Amino acid sequence: MSLPLGACATSPQLDIRQERGQREVFCGLTGIVWLHRKIQDAFFLVVGSRTCAHLIQSAAGVMIFAEPRFATAIIDERDLAGLADLDDELDGVVTRLIARRPDIKLLFLVGSCPSEVIKLDLSRAAQRLSQRMRPAVRVLSYSGSGIETTFTQGEDACLAALVPQSPLQLATQEPSLLIVGALADVVEDQFRRLLSVMGIKHIDFLPARHAADMPAIGPQTKFLLAQPFLTDTARALEARGAQHLPALFPLGEEGTTAWLWAAAQAFGIPRATFDAVTASSRERAKQSLSLHREQLAGKRIFFFPDSQLEVPLARFLSRELGMELTEVGTPYLHRRHLADELAHLPQDVTLVEGQDVDAQLDRCRAQKPDLSVCGLGLANPLEAEGLATKWSIELVFTPVQGYEQTGDLAELFARPLRRRELLEV
Repeated sequence: MSLPLGACATSPQLDIRQERGQREVFCGLTGIVWLHRKIQDAFFLVVGSRTCAHLIQSAAGVMIFAEPRFATAIIDERDLAGLADLDDELDGVVTRLIARRPDIKLLFLVGSCPSEVIKLDLSRAAQRLSQRMRPAVRVLSYSGSGIETTFTQGEDACLAALVPQSPLQLATQEPSLLIVGALADVVEDQFRRLLSVMGIKHIDFLPARHAADMPAIGPQTKFLLAQPFLTDTARALEARGAQHLPALFPLGEEGTTAWLWAAAQAFGIPRATFDAVTASSRERAKQSLSLHREQLAGKRIFFFPDSQLEVPLARFLSRELGMELTEVGTPYLHRRHLADELAHLPQDVTLVEGQDVDAQLDRCRAQKPDLSVCGLGLANPLEAEGLATKWSIELVFTPVQGYEQTGDLAELFARPLRRRELLEV
């Protein structure tokens, strides 16, 4: 089925095919792997099964001697049979956890497929525990279930849960810029430096590095999305009166420049000032791309739907590295947030929203692209069939936003092609 792009985009010729069928994705619990590193005094308690625990431990690769800031409260047979009071058991787990880890200031109760199937109300549990433990510990809840979502929506649900608990910004306060999305600290520092030198005084990030530093949000807040999958978070921010600044996402030199310029325009920064501040960074980014353009230009790439980063990545690879897009699949397409990205794609690109994994595998095999971007579950079978792959989850774990990371982003796509060339020799 094809749908018109819609009035919010500037390229009405693009058609979007929707597919519904078997899916192959991680669940939202995976987001804990990068979120627990970002919010340094938070703890993520998954209420789920042993399978949930194994997933998080495997994805994080935590050493046996480490003291991670996540764990799983395991639902066992007694709980499923109704022989135990789940609320009492959860309260006991949380009490023991806080006694052992007094450094925890923000505790997330994270729902899973098992907890949702048995209708465990973690929202009410979080309210009850938060009232009991405040002000030392704040308890929030969100769903990391993978029943109807893809893995990056775990971050969206987490940040959306933070917004109503953040301080309310008053209309009389000075305007502030809010960068939304979990970024590596080094990337966050780079963006803060560039924006500050331009002349933007009040810059906040969501999530903040510490629970007590969550930003004030209100009608004087203008926000930029650093990730395209933060739909619920954006909705919660707009409900607080914050204003979204539409822009390309900060991937590659072009995307980063457009993203920063959207902030500069919103705060009245002259173009001459913007160009002077960003000139050297833009030049370094272009030079870093030149190292990989020769290898990637003309190569054909196929995107399976997985992370929701597919459309901005396709724009970057097509426009800045000259790759040919055979198909761009994405789990969900937010027309308004991605309007600028869609307008920068080639007019003949095949866009697919949703997943029918068998049909997409058939098309990928028929097209024989030089590189396929997919989830871990598809990578090994495709490699065994002779197709080079890139794990899409690596593009979420790795710092790829901003000027200084542009070469690293290109390298992630060049590396599997070099590996394939070496194997063929």
